[in-house]
Amino acid sequence: NKPRSKKRRPTFRRLLKTSGVKLENKLKNRQLKQNVSAKKQRKEQKRLRQAVKGAVAALPPRPLETYCPRPGERKDTFEEDFLESLPTDMLEDDDLQLMSSMAQRASFITRDLSSCAPVHSGKKRGSEVTKDYEKLPRKMARIEQKEVIHLLPIKDKTGLIPQSIQKPVSQKEEEEEEEEDDEDAAEQEDHMEGLTAEEREQRRAQKIQEKKLRIAALGSAVISDPISNVKRVKELRGMLMEADPSVAVTVRKLVMVSLMEIFKDVAPTYRIRPLTEDEKTTKVKKETQQLREFEEILVSQYKFYLEDLEQIIKDWKQQKKKRRQAVNLQSYGGLAAVAVRCLTELLLALPHFNFHNNIIVLLVPLMNDVSDMCCDAFRKLFVQDKLGAASLATVRVISGLVKSLSYSVRPEVLQTLLSLRIREVKKDIEATKPTKKFMNYQEKKKNLSRMQRKWKKAEEKLDKELLEAEASENKEHKLKLHTETLNMVFLVYFRILKKAHRSALLPAVLEGLANFAHLINLEFFDDLLNVLQNLIQSGDLSNQESLHCIQTVFTILSGQGDVLNIDPLTFYQHLYRMLPRLHAGASNDDVIIVLRCLDTMLTRRKKQVTLQRAMAFVKRLSTLSLHLLPDASVGILAATRAALHSFPKCDFLLDNEIQGSGFYLPELDDPEHCNAQNTALWELHTLQRHYHPVVRLFAAHLSRGAPSEGSAALNVELSRRAPVELFRDYSLKDMTFNPPVDKPPTKKKVIKSNAPQRCSSEKKTKMHSSEKLKQKY
Repeated sequence: NKPRSKKRRPTFRRLLKTSGVKLENKLKNRQLKQNVSAKKQRKEQKRLRQAVKGAVAALPPRPLETYCPRPGERKDTFEEDFLESLPTDMLEDDDLQLMSSMAQRASFITRDLSSCAPVHSGKKRGSEVTKDYEKLPRKMARIEQKEVIHLLPIKDKTGLIPQSIQKPVSQKEEEEEEEEDDEDAAEQEDHMEGLTAEEREQRRAQKIQEKKLRIAALGSAVISDPISNVKRVKELRGMLMEADPSVAVTVRKLVMVSLMEIFKDVAPTYRIRPLTEDEKTTKVKKETQQLREFEEILVSQYKFYLEDLEQIIKDWKQQKKKRRQAVNLQSYGGLAAVAVRCLTELLLALPHFNFHNNIIVLLVPLMNDVSDMCCDAFRKLFVQDKLGAASLATVRVISGLVKSLSYSVRPEVLQTLLSLRIREVKKDIEATKPTKKFMNYQEKKKNLSRMQRKWKKAEEKLDKELLEAEASENKEHKLKLHTETLNMVFLVYFRILKKAHRSALLPAVLEGLANFAHLINLEFFDDLLNVLQNLIQSGDLSNQESLHCIQTVFTILSGQGDVLNIDPLTFYQHLYRMLPRLHAGASNDDVIIVLRCLDTMLTRRKKQVTLQRAMAFVKRLSTLSLHLLPDASVGILAATRAALHSFPKCDFLLDNEIQGSGFYLPELDDPEHCNAQNTALWELHTLQRHYHPVVRLFAAHLSRGAPSEGSAALNVELSRRAPVELFRDYSLKDMTFNPPVDKPPTKKKVIKSNAPQRCSSEKKTKMHSSEKLKQKY
């Protein structure tokens, strides 16, 4: 017996694997040898061709046709016959001489074509290649448009393979169609020229009526049965290319508005996504297939419609007139206005549908051109956007627009950001994380039995599926979107404060900072306060801009900034100095900003305000109410009432006694050292004779100490309203107010009772502070 070999035999799989590798290597080697031999053969053929070309080029040229004279005929007689056959009566001597010399020389006709090399026989450099190329005849390359014809598919192991062929469309047919269209348009113009103005107007009205009926028929068909008649949208969209110049503008406007209403009515309440390859090959029901076809056609036609609107707006901005355009340049403005109106309506009506972000990208640059229409649309979008996705997309595009234009945009673009519905942001990531809901494996093994773990696993799986299928808006996702939106807004504001603080956008930036100051992160407080203080002290700001700076500072300090140990005395001094600068002859928005600043500075921060500062502001507000308009005076007096309620010790300004030493200094701009405790509110006595009844009512109420109860108290409508609301109410009205008037006494039956009557002397025991003021002044 032979000893058994210790070498391990290869398995069958390994043998198959190695044999496959060997076959692949053999195939590669064979292909490589074939390529090398083919390459050598091509080189030899190339050398042979070059040798033949060189030998042929060295031979002298042979004439194509040689003339042999007949026996007995001389060469001279041939030349004489040739000259006699020419029309010499029409030629001059120089021409005859030139033609005879050309006949004797070799030309293209007499050249031997068999011995001539091809035109591009060899590689030439320099001017020779250019000269030879210029001698060639020019022929324009014809680009054929090919139409695809779909055929029946072929079934294979992998599945269905679509088949199609291309049908070439000749360029002649296109040119013939364009010529026919031009001829038809010319015939229509010639036909219209032969009519009078009245007949032209009648013909135009008749055409418009026919187009209206056609648009109405197509639109009603689509709306009545969208799934079956969705292809009519394409026919209706084709009317946007109306070629009749007399009705083109009107018809296009009607079609744009009609399509906009159709898409608003027909579009579903969800976003349509494209089908995957697996979904396309899967067999579905007939109704499902019809729905898929409807959605596909709807999305494609909606996309084409938006592209048409975009092209109309581009033509208007570029003022570019196309060839065969039926609309003149003057009508582009009206068409563009209708197109922008349609886009704004779709922006507000279909925020959930496809291409909404494309509409935003198209409309945001128009805020700088058609500012009123687009800005109003985006304000409405911010107000109605509950989740925040559309607002975030809009703010991102606005940020890019402001940066790309180097901050040279209109202030209205930034003022639209004030309408953002941002009330809360994600301040701390760890605090807003969802609580731990599912148990890990270790906790399950430690606390649960085997059966309990099994039930727990099934329960957690069900809970996860329910969370995924939940259709309501997620609060955490909403906070995340609002946080990103606010970061983009502050990025725009801080860029302008840093790089373009002298631009016209500064008022809008300061107003926006004042509006969203309660949401600013604590990390930016110190830098922002320093920037705002430097802006106020520079003296380059207007009154409104300075007031916005002050409002921003105190909004920050009354919110998250209350943890900072900062005494903004300089900002109190700035506001105290700016109060007499309010316009006395016009009602403006500065009064609203002042009232908001007073509410934040005195009412909300009453624990950080000294009594001397509060009395100085009360005295200056009462002085200010003398020269303002009635609506502003009502708001200022309401703010004075709120200050008296917040600082009850200010009521001794209603008395004629002097507290402390010194004199009141009204010209001093420091509220701490103006000695306001040594004066009285004599302005209230003067305001009681004001021509406006509400001002008289407030003056009488304040002069009696602003009581909350009793005969001198205000009614409920006035006492519960804030100063800003009162100012707005009486600025909108035409200064008409009818206070309650005591009715004349009527005769009533006297009913005797045994109750003791109050002595009238009790009413005279209390002397009111207003009488003391009368005695003093």
